[in-house]
Amino acid sequence: MKSLLPATGTLELLEELSPHVPDDWINQRFAQPRDAGRPRRLSAAQLWRVHLLAVLTPVHSFNLLVEMLAEQRAWRRFAHLPNRHALPVPRMLHEFREQLGVQGFRDINEQLVSLNVEWLKAAYERVKPDSAPGVDGQSWSEYGQDLEENLSRLLDRAKSGSDVAPPVKRVHIPKGDGRETRPIGMPTIEDKVLPRAVVMLLEPIYEQDFKSCSYGFGPGRSAHEALACIWSQCTHQKIRWILDVDIRKYFDTLQHECLRTILDRRVRDGVLRRLMGKWLKTGVWERGQLSYPEEGTPQGGVISPLLSNLYLHEVLDCWYGEQVKPRMKGRTFLVRFADDFLLGFEKKEDAEKVYRVLFPRFEKYGLSLHPEKTRLVPFGRPEETKGDLPARGPKPGTFDFLGFTHYWGRSQQGRWVIRRKTARKRLGRSLKGISRWGRKHLHDPLRQQVEQLGLKLKGHFGYYGLTGNLGALRRYRWEVIKIWRKWLARRGDPKEMSWERMHRLLAFFYLPEARVVHSIHAAKP
Repeated sequence: MKSLLPATGTLELLEELSPHVPDDWINQRFAQPRDAGRPRRLSAAQLWRVHLLAVLTPVHSFNLLVEMLAEQRAWRRFAHLPNRHALPVPRMLHEFREQLGVQGFRDINEQLVSLNVEWLKAAYERVKPDSAPGVDGQSWSEYGQDLEENLSRLLDRAKSGSDVAPPVKRVHIPKGDGRETRPIGMPTIEDKVLPRAVVMLLEPIYEQDFKSCSYGFGPGRSAHEALACIWSQCTHQKIRWILDVDIRKYFDTLQHECLRTILDRRVRDGVLRRLMGKWLKTGVWERGQLSYPEEGTPQGGVISPLLSNLYLHEVLDCWYGEQVKPRMKGRTFLVRFADDFLLGFEKKEDAEKVYRVLFPRFEKYGLSLHPEKTRLVPFGRPEETKGDLPARGPKPGTFDFLGFTHYWGRSQQGRWVIRRKTARKRLGRSLKGISRWGRKHLHDPLRQQVEQLGLKLKGHFGYYGLTGNLGALRRYRWEVIKIWRKWLARRGDPKEMSWERMHRLLAFFYLPEARVVHSIHAAKP
């Protein structure tokens, strides 16, 4: 079976590196148990090979490699290795860099990583089969009819430099309350496969650099972890002020020159740099006209999340950790999910100081903050009052982040706790989508409609099902039922779809009940 990584020179490289690392450090992490309970000690070169494969390849590719190696007699001992998810990669990565140095680690990346057809196949499988086609109209299934030949030609064009990125088809979707729209790009299938393969190569390399405050587009990171961090920090670290920040048209204003400078520090492969340069200059096909933006990266592009994450890592994360946090007098924290972020402060003077320098900091990199939506919100725990004495300090405000409105409220035991409920704009937008769906599928069979509504409700509960938000979930379910009844009444005489009949219908067909999926007690400190 073919390997997803080039084998030439890899084992020799690892054998050359292994003498420089203590054996105890290796065997503590890779000693495999035997049937008799005694540890099995592998050679240093073999251990380093598996170690680097675990660190430098995506989860899917690493698991495939373990399966392939296990089928060969020489690698039979790797049959019961844990999968990539079970390996403590960040800790090993940190210690690995301490042993070899940052420059040595970058050199290893350059020698191990390479594009080939098998890698493109894995990237093709990660493309959604029902994704919208681009300007050429070719679907995922049509491209896969002659997959081997198509991928071979794509790889040849990419490595020879003759590949020409076709224009990205752009559409606009409603944003927020519907008064603004968000541009979304729809690339062709090849412009999804090749960037996906590049992301699979670069993501493990850059993942070691991203700060712990970054939760967007990273493996094993999620929006709920970001929400849990905010809840924990504001509850236990005496955070009293929240700086809620909004970047205006972030994806449309990324500066290409700044982005190229950031990429120069880690990516030196000529093929990859040439490809990313072409994708940044890709034309946009919108309303029958072709344009070539000089800045920004199209939303909807496969490479866009990684590039935008790298940009804000330089503009915000590193700046905050190296220059802002050491100068603060009180406790502070930063939570960022893609281009949405907020900062928390214990002292108001720290918050005001950062607020003043935040605007020029982003303007230096060609970004602008929304002057009205970027605001300082008092968010300290409400103080208990005795008798008619007024409460000291400002009254806590509210802020929206990742689709939730955060506010202070009373628990069932009467204590002050941070509560989260579905943001009003998100709730309204979701219900409008349900109404559009009901109109489009008005005459579908009832059983088919119930199945689709059930999936939509489960998806909503799966994201918004936080502790304390059960009331909003129940209201959402009830509003969905009312919208469904309205469109069912359009199928015939409206008087025939009475609430009595609707209740009989709900008793026969099952719609998921509202439930809490993410418990507040699982929040990480």
